[in-house]
Amino acid sequence: YGLAALAEDADAVARVFEVKGRPRSHPLIVHLASVAQLDDWGVLDDNAHELARRFMPGPLTLLVPRRLRVPDWVTGGRDTVALRIPNHPVAHALLEAVGTGVVAPSANRFGRVSPTTADHVAADLGEDVDLVLDGGPSAVGVESTIVECAEGRVRILRPGAVTAEQISAVVSVQAGPDDGDSRAPGMMKTHYAPVARVVLVESMTEADSEMNRARSAGLRSALVHHDNVEDYAESLYSDMRSADMAGVDVIVAVLPPEVGLGAAVRDRLMKAAARPEG
Repeated sequence: YGLAALAEDADAVARVFEVKGRPRSHPLIVHLASVAQLDDWGVLDDNAHELARRFMPGPLTLLVPRRLRVPDWVTGGRDTVALRIPNHPVAHALLEAVGTGVVAPSANRFGRVSPTTADHVAADLGEDVDLVLDGGPSAVGVESTIVECAEGRVRILRPGAVTAEQISAVVSVQAGPDDGDSRAPGMMKTHYAPVARVVLVESMTEADSEMNRARSAGLRSALVHHDNVEDYAESLYSDMRSADMAGVDVIVAVLPPEVGLGAAVRDRLMKAAARPEG
């Protein structure tokens, strides 16, 4: 679920930052109704056009050089813009109705667990939003894959449902993680965090040990794990929210293998487990 505002409306976008408590320097994704609109907002090279042709509409965001029409309040003053075409019928109908770009960062307080139902949005933001458009539970669960296409290179900045394997089958991807400036949403080391402390393990055996350790220390714990990675992605945020609502102290999460959609689940769990320094 996203907190939506017209991308070219400075006051509306300012309200998004205010409601979320999001730093103004953190860039936003512009959501569009069709592939035909992409070139109006960004400068797409051959790689970007091929990825758009193969995976849009869908859970893919392209980070490309921006057009002059894109305001600084969307990009945080950067010379690139993130563009996405959702494949959800309610989101598509909204974008068709407004006929222009819409920013829509996750509809929750900045840095917290993302909302995957309308009830999550209402619980997080309450009367700070005018309307909650209920499209049912999120089908994928985790945020879109973000791919940077600039200066002839292709780099995955945030893993998601469009996997690295799928992208590499279409274009040549630059190897290695990007540890630079947060040029796109979800690149901070700490993000998607519940109130409970998150402990990451690689197996159920380790999970049992951690939960026993928490119990011995008088702490309440909850297990987050699914054998099927699609189920894991779909329910990850809901599971963490449920643990917080139950008042647990420690969430023990079993990391899935870092292949396919598992890479996205691992990324979100590692960010949820990280804590700000100091």
